[in-house]
Amino acid sequence: MRRLASVTIMALALAGCTTTGSSISARPDTTPVPSAMRAGLDRVIGRDAAALVALFGQPDADIREGNGRKLQFTSAACVLDAYLYPKGVSAPVVTYVDSRQPDGSPIDRASCVAALTRRDGGR
Repeated sequence: MRRLASVTIMALALAGCTTTGSSISARPDTTPVPSAMRAGLDRVIGRDAAALVALFGQPDADIREGNGRKLQFTSAACVLDAYLYPKGVSAPVVTYVDSRQPDGSPIDRASCVAALTRRDGGR
């Protein structure tokens, strides 16, 4: 009887850990991004380099390696790295973004996108 009660309690505890909200993944090998955070990231994920330049101004770094490309945008609030890869024969698009504060501390990616869209003249 005691064992059944323990199993029941464990099952109820695990059931409380499930989510019902939708989520997206920036890359298949990363943790899904909650839909509430998608509002900022949808301005970047799936966009090409020209769209990023139109949104943020000229990148502070443009690094190419193989068929991949990293565009880096900086502001006083954060640094955003946007990784672009080709999809089939089309132009490379952003498949993943990473962000950090200028001192290397973590910052939410969507918050960084918002901060960068407000920088003056791409700075």
